[in-house]
Amino acid sequence: MSEGLNYEFLVDAFFVALSGAPIALVITFVALLIAVPLGFLGALTRINQIPVLNHVAQIYVSFVRGTPVIVQIFIVYSSVPLLMSTLFAKFNIEADIYKVNPIWYAFIVFSLYTTATLIEVFRSALSTVSKGQLEAALSVGLTNVQAFRRIIIPQALVVALPNICTATTNLIKATSLGYAMSLQEITLKAKVAANVGYNYVEAYIDIFLVYLIICSLVEYGFKWYEKRLITYKTANA
Repeated sequence: MSEGLNYEFLVDAFFVALSGAPIALVITFVALLIAVPLGFLGALTRINQIPVLNHVAQIYVSFVRGTPVIVQIFIVYSSVPLLMSTLFAKFNIEADIYKVNPIWYAFIVFSLYTTATLIEVFRSALSTVSKGQLEAALSVGLTNVQAFRRIIIPQALVVALPNICTATTNLIKATSLGYAMSLQEITLKAKVAANVGYNYVEAYIDIFLVYLIICSLVEYGFKWYEKRLITYKTANA
């Protein structure tokens, strides 16, 4: 084994790892698309203390946030095909569930994972907005939906945005565990490329750099958007 880094491989593997970025970003986008409305609804059940649903949301958040993502991946990736194949056999449905693209399991896992985080993010953000503002909006004839869209959500969003940014970057980094489902994402592509010459150090450096670049760009985007929303915060100070 040669000493030192293989700089030629380091450069080549960077672009190999980068080619897996679209998969990671698609998973992130779909997971957020599902988790944002579910997280918001879950936060409302917590704030309004809705019977049963409040306790279900609380248990769900504790379970998801209290267990490693890799364990959640293994549970979903192994249990869902088993349950579906049993149901298909019971109802005589001819379909091979084991040929389903693993990205669908990734959508499920990371949506559930992100929903638990956003429930708490939205709950804390909505709690910062005075209930009197909602009552005032309703008293002038606005509906609940209009009051939330025009008054409550813009203010809560300013407070929530830094935590949403953190949740998004954590989600992007968590997609690196997609290799456990044989997803051709950043980590798996770099590790496969490293197998030929055992250049794992170089591969992990490339993985580090790709995620650093992506997460830095996402953070920059959130900070830019936060500056645009800051007017709501100053207007209501």
